[in-house]
Amino acid sequence: MTQVKPGTQVKVHYTGTFDDGTEFDSSEGKPPLEFTCGENQVIPGFEEAVAGMSVGEKKSFRVEPDKGYGEYDEQQQVVVERSMLPEELELAEGVQLQVETQSGEPVIVQVTNVAEDKVTLDANHPFAGKVLNFVLEVVEVN
Repeated sequence: MTQVKPGTQVKVHYTGTFDDGTEFDSSEGKPPLEFTCGENQVIPGFEEAVAGMSVGEKKSFRVEPDKGYGEYDEQQQVVVERSMLPEELELAEGVQLQVETQSGEPVIVQVTNVAEDKVTLDANHPFAGKVLNFVLEVVEVN
């Protein structure tokens, strides 16, 4: 039986939850997630858990932040004047925006607070600092 190893194409069905049981993603009712092992196409903890598995094998596992989306970094949060953003822009908590750094690099940020004259933008991944729990089944290995 073929096992998942670096360079193999893998298809898996999965469900991801936070520690409180909230589901954040699932392939249920959709095509399986497809990726090539060893090419950093999924978070490290997910790839490590799939390594060595075979078709039909199921597994439950936890991914700590250091093997997921990293620890939450307070320095990735910035408060800006509302006047620095386009006037027609509708701002609300949870809205994602693409902004440019001072060096011109595009960055996706999430609005986390809107006050009358200030807006808090957060460049952390929404799952930064969170433990992720997965249940998966390998459905194909090539």
